[in-house]
Amino acid sequence: MSALIQNWSPAQKADFGKTPMVFEHGLLGTGLFEDAALEQLLDVYPAELFDINLFDFDAEGQASMRTGARGRLPGKDVLAGVKEGRIWVQLRGAESWYPELRTAIHQAFAGISEQVAGFRPVQLTGQLIMSAPGAKVPFHADAPGVVLFHLRGRKRIWIYPSDEAHMPQQGMENIMLRQQTEDLPYRRDMDAVAKVFDLEPGQAVTWPLHAPHRIENQGVFNVSLSVDYQTWNTRMINGAHYANGVLRRWGAPIAPMSKTPAAARAALWGASLGLKRMPIVEDRIKSFERSFELGPEAKAERAQG
Repeated sequence: MSALIQNWSPAQKADFGKTPMVFEHGLLGTGLFEDAALEQLLDVYPAELFDINLFDFDAEGQASMRTGARGRLPGKDVLAGVKEGRIWVQLRGAESWYPELRTAIHQAFAGISEQVAGFRPVQLTGQLIMSAPGAKVPFHADAPGVVLFHLRGRKRIWIYPSDEAHMPQQGMENIMLRQQTEDLPYRRDMDAVAKVFDLEPGQAVTWPLHAPHRIENQGVFNVSLSVDYQTWNTRMINGAHYANGVLRRWGAPIAPMSKTPAAARAALWGASLGLKRMPIVEDRIKSFERSFELGPEAKAERAQG
């Protein structure tokens, strides 16, 4: 048994991947997420793998995002800037660039695989996220499966049904085709059907594939590890969405994914492998304009948060 994942109840084992669920993890015992370790990591992490984002929200909670550049600040000052403002810093590729964390990720998922019959991820991708006390993550849906390991601070997460009203199939097709970001239109009345969890350090949360969600920090600095996972099943579903998105643009009728048999999903996935090699649909989100930079001149930006 992995020391990072303890025994689950029968209900937890049955719920994984089918409904939102929270479980305990042991990542805090690794010592990888204290200030000194984070500052050292921020000093050496490749700038091209930094996502530094600042979200502005309107009265209805709909978000607009500004993207920043790494700048020249030392890691200690970057971490201080996160604690002061409403920005969040995401370090992509943590499974490759943070060897100690890669080991912990694989140990944790080995523990999950021991709990869930047939769960065998074929790819794990980690994002280490440091976010300000007032930071929010807008209503969005992820293409891969996700386990969010919470490490420091407190955050609240709303998880919504992955149905046509909240995550339209055409929207996921557009996400797979990179015609839109993962952010989705949001209305506050959607909260009536959301499952809400208040996460404390040492807890993790996961949800069904493509279930939309949003997050709000609860007035304190937060650190979390978001791990995207792919299984052969999730790859097949996402490949089918990609192929459907192309076929929809060609005027072909598209069946709901929930009513598409496994054999048809497999055929669509196979088609997607060829379609991705053809310049059929232009990538609309391949670059974001960097509107601010973390540096001495950015202190005013942080103070506004």
